[in-house]
Amino acid sequence: MHDRYESPLSSRYASDEMQYLFSSDNKFRTWRKLWIALAETERELGLPVTEEQIAELKAHADDINYDIAAAREKEVRHDVMAHVYAYGQQCPKAKGIIHLGATSCYVGDNTDLIILYDALRLIRGKLAGAIAQLARFADEYRALPTLAFTHFQPAQPTTVGKRATLWIQEFLMDLEEVEYRLSGAKLLGCKGTTGTQASFLELFGGDHEKCRRLDRRIAEKMGYDACFAVSGQTYPRKLDSAILSTLSGIAQSAAKFSNDIRLLQHLKEVEEPFEKNQIGSSAMAYKRNPMRSERIASLSRYLIADTVNPAMTAATQWFERTLDDSANKRISVAEAFLAADAVLSLVINVSGGLVVNTAVIDRDLRRELPFMATENIMMDCVKRGGDRQELHERIRVHSMEAARRVKQGDGVNDLMERIAGDPAFGVTAAELEGILEPSRYVGRAPEQTAEFLKEEVRPVLDRLNDCLSLDVEIKV
Repeated sequence: MHDRYESPLSSRYASDEMQYLFSSDNKFRTWRKLWIALAETERELGLPVTEEQIAELKAHADDINYDIAAAREKEVRHDVMAHVYAYGQQCPKAKGIIHLGATSCYVGDNTDLIILYDALRLIRGKLAGAIAQLARFADEYRALPTLAFTHFQPAQPTTVGKRATLWIQEFLMDLEEVEYRLSGAKLLGCKGTTGTQASFLELFGGDHEKCRRLDRRIAEKMGYDACFAVSGQTYPRKLDSAILSTLSGIAQSAAKFSNDIRLLQHLKEVEEPFEKNQIGSSAMAYKRNPMRSERIASLSRYLIADTVNPAMTAATQWFERTLDDSANKRISVAEAFLAADAVLSLVINVSGGLVVNTAVIDRDLRRELPFMATENIMMDCVKRGGDRQELHERIRVHSMEAARRVKQGDGVNDLMERIAGDPAFGVTAAELEGILEPSRYVGRAPEQTAEFLKEEVRPVLDRLNDCLSLDVEIKV
């Protein structure tokens, strides 16, 4: 259909798996599972619900009569009651006990929580996949010297692999946050209109323990260990804000990674994958624009901004509940997960196909390395009897002239030639060549990389091997 708006997160960016989690079909199937869990638990706790009624509910758990529900919603303007009615049309024997004692948030909020946690598990797998791809890259290039930058100005060298560990470390922090959120996963339970369980206390004849067991058993049937101990009608909207803050952290890490790749691609040192028939520019056919990294940055920016929505919603709830959360929540939470999913798919794709141009990296490093080697050169010459202060001044003069030639002349750094030709230093060009070996200036970068991958990354990837996600599709 081309005559109406469609979210690009659905048509262009997010995976089918994440889209299904937030689909109407998944939502309404989960509603029916919750109604079955409620009926089963109420029967187990002594209410007049029969096995025959429960069997009827189970028989129609998945064949949702959407047309009946839609028609009914037009009449009553209430989605939950429309689906209660539609379910009852399919289950005439169970019609009278569907949703017994519950309020709309029983199905609405518990379903939202289940979807949130399922979506977080999908995000966890993709985070692990991104870390795995970057870990392979870091290991392969752990000892390859490269020019490092502070303030995007040439600084002391590092290695290509060590730089990748900085990206990995931030994604590991995000993974820790995701796992923390999952470790505290709990449902709303069945709390009633203001969270007091008054309707269930009435149904159970004043038996408080049965009200407590109701929550626990419903949680267990839905695969969870616990429910919120107290609530109003809804689960705390602060949870949405906390979870989206976790997604924002992923976006921050991904944007940092993508910005570094864009800068490196400008330098022609490292490039994102570029397919055989891909077009980089409609006007300039020779260009290889870093469009995937740019898309990571773009979607990450949207995700970071989106986290304001649930924060404002949580801050403006009134007492036991208001409904001004609903319309905003439907959009902001779902789209945050779709965006995070799309961002991580792109990170996996880019990090799995990075192109390292070793000749360019070596050229760029050697152009700057003479300046960085001057301290070593001066110390060696002092050991041979040279005057430190005189040598420092001569290096300063030679360095300024060499820098001028690099910037305003032919771009060649002739500092070493100048020093070799200066009798004050008493050093040959061959000796200087040895001093300029790049690996002498990377410190412990190769060792740090190997240690980090072994001690910090590998245990995490081994633990998450079963859910690790590498199979991603980039649609456009």
